[in-house]
Amino acid sequence: MYGPSTLDISRFHVAGINYKKTDAAVRGQYAISPEVYSLILADSSSYGIDELFVLSTCNRTEIYAVASDVSQLIHLLCAHTQGDIETFRSRAYIKNGLGAIEHLFDVSAGLDSQILGDYEIIGQIKQAVKFSKEHSRIGAFTERLVNSILQSSKTIKNQTELSGGTVSVSFSAVQYIRQHVKDLEKKSILLSGIGKIGRNTCRNLVDYLPVNNITLINRTDEKAGHLAKELGLKSAPYAQLHEEVKKADIIIVATNAQTPTILAKDLAGCGEKVLIDLSIPYNIETEAAKLPGVMLVNVDELSKLKDKTLRKRKAEVPKAKKIIAEHIADFLEWHEMRKHVPVLKAVKIKLQEIHRNPDQERIQKVINGMAVKMRLHNQRGCHYIEAINEFMAPGVN
Repeated sequence: MYGPSTLDISRFHVAGINYKKTDAAVRGQYAISPEVYSLILADSSSYGIDELFVLSTCNRTEIYAVASDVSQLIHLLCAHTQGDIETFRSRAYIKNGLGAIEHLFDVSAGLDSQILGDYEIIGQIKQAVKFSKEHSRIGAFTERLVNSILQSSKTIKNQTELSGGTVSVSFSAVQYIRQHVKDLEKKSILLSGIGKIGRNTCRNLVDYLPVNNITLINRTDEKAGHLAKELGLKSAPYAQLHEEVKKADIIIVATNAQTPTILAKDLAGCGEKVLIDLSIPYNIETEAAKLPGVMLVNVDELSKLKDKTLRKRKAEVPKAKKIIAEHIADFLEWHEMRKHVPVLKAVKIKLQEIHRNPDQERIQKVINGMAVKMRLHNQRGCHYIEAINEFMAPGVN
């Protein structure tokens, strides 16, 4: 790992694509599953990358890393996904140094989300970083930076209304159903996939729709059964997915398979159905939309649902930006101080060598004073000499 005392902040990069320049089909080509993420982390050293994590959600795939050149990130990502380098570069945003840091702060606050103020993104960042740390790919720089963005996001959450109201993708799915389906109390709903988005969607269905006939399905049957029992719903084995698809009036898919789990042929001749695909890449075959009586909506379309909540959130953006600026300043001050660590250590060792039985408390007091002066005045050599003289001066406490 690259040492914290030698890391040039310009070596921190981000390369990514999101909903602004790509549709869900293109984003799906660069989506990262846990298995692929493991391969990327394992292969990163061979690409000359020191620290990294990958954020892959329904709206974006971004790779953050400490490396000499951003092309190392792009080649690594494209080597393990279905998309090619040329397409990625044509749609990507690429930033380094302070620009990359500012971008991560904006993303973590929900300022760059398709739904402004989406607070779910911070949990996704934490999971991505945790996974990378478990594979020893997070160093001192990235860990401190992530801690800073978590603190910033928490402050924004507590001190602004940027995430006020309810306009998440999972809730937008509920809004869509309410607006497009009549006689809801007579309808049956099938929810396939109970990861984080699936669980949130499930709870919104229970809280906001007058529907009692809800069936849960998941690749791990036990998870579906546990959540169904908790919420008073039904569950079905994953092996019965196609049978349940035929019976349901409304089908919501929140899985993360690399290929569609529900095909057009599974729905042919099954009558009117509302299909909601919350997956990236799509997990409901798009050809299903051509079937008579079938209405299909995906995450991009759901994210366009706007209401007065979003207008209120926009008014909170300047407050959020101010909080972010303060946290970035704190992080940059920490990073600047890391450059002084070798000098401070050298001085401490020298002071300990001056006496056989050194006064550790007195030494630390001198080091602390030196650190403050170095932060205010970047003159390492002068402060080194001054610290030695201060320690040697008679009567100094």
